[in-house]
Amino acid sequence: MTSVKWLVAAGICLWTSAVSGETLVERGEYLVEGPAGCGNCHTSPVPGSAPYAGWALVEPGFVAQASNITPGGRIADWSDAELARAIREGIRPDGSVIGPPMPIMLYRNLSDSDLNAIVAYIRTLEPVESEFVASEYPFPLPPAYGPPIDSVPDVPREVSVAYGEYLAGPVAHCTECHSLKDGMPDFAGNFGGGGHEWHGPWGISVAANITSHEDGLAGYTDDQIITMITQGIRPDGSKMNPPMGYHHYARMTEGDLKALVMYLRTIPPLPSDG
Repeated sequence: MTSVKWLVAAGICLWTSAVSGETLVERGEYLVEGPAGCGNCHTSPVPGSAPYAGWALVEPGFVAQASNITPGGRIADWSDAELARAIREGIRPDGSVIGPPMPIMLYRNLSDSDLNAIVAYIRTLEPVESEFVASEYPFPLPPAYGPPIDSVPDVPREVSVAYGEYLAGPVAHCTECHSLKDGMPDFAGNFGGGGHEWHGPWGISVAANITSHEDGLAGYTDDQIITMITQGIRPDGSKMNPPMGYHHYARMTEGDLKALVMYLRTIPPLPSDG
């Protein structure tokens, strides 16, 4: 596992990897702007919109308000620990619960160091002031998504199935969007099976089957899969539509992309519906 050390500079803890030499904020920037793709939900697709200032996400059956996560939003009054808990456990400082599509069940497995890095980078975003608007759901939210989390260890950053699984789950939440059934994740019956429809200005996008089945990724080479993930271009040259955050995934390192594909190859085969 990559060794780390903590430096104290100007009263701020900076995490440095003995291998990469990156700081905590640099790791957070890579995650937020890259594989975690936070801007894919928290930035409005309307041209000229302020990054990370939030907007209304229209989902089947409900409308969720993606929060302003810049230092000009309500998180400015939250401690780092409170913000980290909201991200990983879905519990705000006032005890209220964050609802879908925030993938809390996957974020619960974010490592401590990556979670701290995400929080550190979010604090550096350009502040945008806005009023908080609460989401309204036609169904009750759980009181919590599980017991309080004490600590989550790092997954070694290497080209491996284990790290690819970490990237596809807690970080990039591929396994949520591609496992949706009737608008909610169905990890038991539709893990990676795709089929969920997103309606937008582009028309209708359907989440692809990302399992190892012939209906999924079995017929593609690793390079073809990486091109689809990072550029949204299929082997036949046709263009894939939003809402997948291709521009975020294009920032991923070659090693991370290889690990991700390595893991996707291990997802049990599942035929696509219909």
